[in-house]
Amino acid sequence: MGLTKQYLRYAASAVFGVIGSQKANIAYVTMRGGEKGRYVAVAACEHVFIWDVRKAEKVLILQGNKYEVTNLCPSPDGGHLAVGYEDGTVRIFSLLSGKSNVSFSGHKSAVTAINYDGLGARLVTGSRDTDVIVWDVINECGLYRLKGHKDAITQVLFLKDKNLLVTSSKDTFVKWWDLDTQHCFRTMVGHRSEVWGLVLLNGEKRLLTGCADSELRAWDIRYLEPGLEHGEPKEKKVKGLLSEAEERDVGPDEDPEERILTCKKAGSILRKARDRVVSLVADPRAKCFPTLCVPTQASQAQAGTDEVLEPVVEMQLSDEILNLASIKASSKIRSADCLLSPNGEMKVALLLQNNTVETYSLSTTEKSPQGTKTARLTLSGHRTDARTLAFSSDNIAVLSASGDTAKVWNRSTLQVIRTMACEYALCSAFVPGDRQIIVGTKSGNIQIFELASGSLLETTNAHEGALWSIALSPDQRGIVTGGADKTVKFWDFELIKDQESGSSKRLMVKHTRTLQLDEDVLCVRYTPDQRLLAVSLLDCTVKVFYADTLKFSLSLYGHKLPVLCMDISHDSTLIATGSADRNVKIWGLDFGDCHRSMFAHDDSVMFLQFVPKTHLFFTAGKDKKIKQWDADKFEHIQTLEGHHREVWCLAISPNGDHLVSSSHDKSLRLWERTREPIILEEEREMEREAEFEESMAKGEEPVVPGETTGEAGPAGKKTMETVKAAERIMEALELYREETKNLEDHQAACKAAGKQVGHLDRPSRHVLEIIKKVKSSELEVSLLVLPFQYIPDLLALFNGFIQDGLEVELVCRCLFFLLRIHFGRISSNQMLLSVINDLRTNTISKVREIRDVLGFNSAGLQYLQREVEAREDVMFFTDATDRFEEKRRKRKKRERAILTIA
Repeated sequence: MGLTKQYLRYAASAVFGVIGSQKANIAYVTMRGGEKGRYVAVAACEHVFIWDVRKAEKVLILQGNKYEVTNLCPSPDGGHLAVGYEDGTVRIFSLLSGKSNVSFSGHKSAVTAINYDGLGARLVTGSRDTDVIVWDVINECGLYRLKGHKDAITQVLFLKDKNLLVTSSKDTFVKWWDLDTQHCFRTMVGHRSEVWGLVLLNGEKRLLTGCADSELRAWDIRYLEPGLEHGEPKEKKVKGLLSEAEERDVGPDEDPEERILTCKKAGSILRKARDRVVSLVADPRAKCFPTLCVPTQASQAQAGTDEVLEPVVEMQLSDEILNLASIKASSKIRSADCLLSPNGEMKVALLLQNNTVETYSLSTTEKSPQGTKTARLTLSGHRTDARTLAFSSDNIAVLSASGDTAKVWNRSTLQVIRTMACEYALCSAFVPGDRQIIVGTKSGNIQIFELASGSLLETTNAHEGALWSIALSPDQRGIVTGGADKTVKFWDFELIKDQESGSSKRLMVKHTRTLQLDEDVLCVRYTPDQRLLAVSLLDCTVKVFYADTLKFSLSLYGHKLPVLCMDISHDSTLIATGSADRNVKIWGLDFGDCHRSMFAHDDSVMFLQFVPKTHLFFTAGKDKKIKQWDADKFEHIQTLEGHHREVWCLAISPNGDHLVSSSHDKSLRLWERTREPIILEEEREMEREAEFEESMAKGEEPVVPGETTGEAGPAGKKTMETVKAAERIMEALELYREETKNLEDHQAACKAAGKQVGHLDRPSRHVLEIIKKVKSSELEVSLLVLPFQYIPDLLALFNGFIQDGLEVELVCRCLFFLLRIHFGRISSNQMLLSVINDLRTNTISKVREIRDVLGFNSAGLQYLQREVEAREDVMFFTDATDRFEEKRRKRKKRERAILTIA
């Protein structure tokens, strides 16, 4: 049976109109060895945009999948960017290629904090699920999970010289973790509200924390001396390291011998602002941070040469940390980052709440520097949500209008053509000819703009309240407007002479008729044949009038809440209405009968529009979704998911090939009609499979045998990818068993017949290839899901792989993990005794052999390095920048000496 009706799929094409999302932070990055402080990385919904703040251009887009970006962190070498997402995954992108090859999945909710260690080999992430996970970037796997906080993690920091970690959380606690033993050895409880940020200063000897109050609390850190860690009596350790106050600070359950450091409050700094700390980060040298304070070295008071000693002056915290400058941004600040140049210039990048990025520059060498604004990214987006959209008649230009501006975009290049300042826009339309645009505002005015010059032609006071809807008449000679003053007004276009120029004419609208109603008008629509006019009222009904005489024709009632949007089909036979009651109703315009009522969205239906020349229509809802429907068969065709907040409006191009939508997440999204047909049964089946996979991934986590429910745990989590990887491994093992049995039967048959057995490929190689294809970060969780009945075969295969020298490192990693989680059952199984004994012998010998090869290669490379350095008198693996700075300092010193002699 053939298809009776073919639907074509709409697919996401582009995201534009967003400069920086508010959920994630802003970070300075380096692009291809370029100038530092020129490029910033910001989140843009599920993508990451790299902006050149000097040219105000987008230079790179790091493509995301589905979930919104929540945190960013550049690597110490500047070549990579770690991106955390709302679903708890972390991806590492290369800033050279813009692609991601490393992905970590361990958190159950949004990633709220990311940081690298000094070498960039480890990554620590904190999440809203209160867990902290340490990842191995080089091996692409999770190391361990640290549990202890009771609320979302706000900041995580590695200590450079010691294997320690400090974390802060909204539970008001700051915790210190020993990564060697993976436990929390100190909890700081001196905060009265959520700790929103922390930084380490003065060579990691001072900790600064920011909370919801106006204080920045400073803590002095004293580390234990290495010589007193072992072999000395406990009394000597305590007396040599702790003062009397610190001894009193020891808790009843805390042994001073087990202390790694002491942390004592040094004082507080009062901020000028009363709001909570939004962002607290330091530059890489830990000299400046975005509250714009800089630690300075205060001179110690010295004793005089006389016998009478001068009074000793204690150095206060306010003497060490000074307020350098205050920067007043144009809107509320969501995130900040700073960068200190060698010449003393500090660059500050601010991500603002109104979809803007600002950069400032100030000198740290001056006494009271003034922050100078160096760049402001505003052109590529609106400051507030775009509440109305419209397509031009040639399908090329897109109009979007928000609370302060109206912008016209080129659909193909997604660049802004014109930006015009307007009042708070609620509705808009292109004037026939696409040379002017009309905007209806919240104050009840009609504003007409000229596109060629971007100037305001006329402002007409149309309604006493908000102007909610504008509809272009089908004969293209005028418009009809509906407002909150309970009136529908008709307007005709007119060309009048411009008094300023004298010769040219400009467009204006002339009021012709008024239809008075009993309730506020929310939406008005003409039928394409201009016979009827439909008006949506605040009393939940839709009134239909004759357009020529304005006599009442029909009343469409049935919605429980007001109708917010509606549209009429091209043949003037159907009208579809969307309401705040989450339903869409399809009516016939001949008798006003309701053909079907459909539950459309999980929240209010905000916009509805028919695809030109069809009976298909799209709806947009506050549930973040856009849905396509068939008004003839009353079927849901497809759902367009992508927006992360409420969808306010959409616009369909006159040819129906493109769709633009606007959302509360500040983004505009372009959708394109493809040539891929949609089979409704397959579409429903795919939706059910997606729901099933999501429910499987959210199921109970597998319990690791032998693991305690303490502070540390495994890093990975069960996902659909790990389940599929485990299924592929089980299928490979089943195939291996089957092929091995067939091979044995074939060999036995050949021997019985006296034939020579030819060389056959070993089926075990297929199992190794399947294991190699599993992502490194998902390997342990995939093996954890495997039932024990497959483990004996895997151990026997691992023995053969190690003997043959195939992927020894990968095989050993799998082997040690399986031995750890199945130790009890393996050790009690007599059948596996010989296999384990062979594995012990072969593994030790093969690993020793590989280690010897690596040592030989390393020694050979070091010898070649020494030979080249001796022959060419050059140094390898040194920082050229440091050498250049040292040479410049020596040259300046030599020049000063010459000037002094002169």
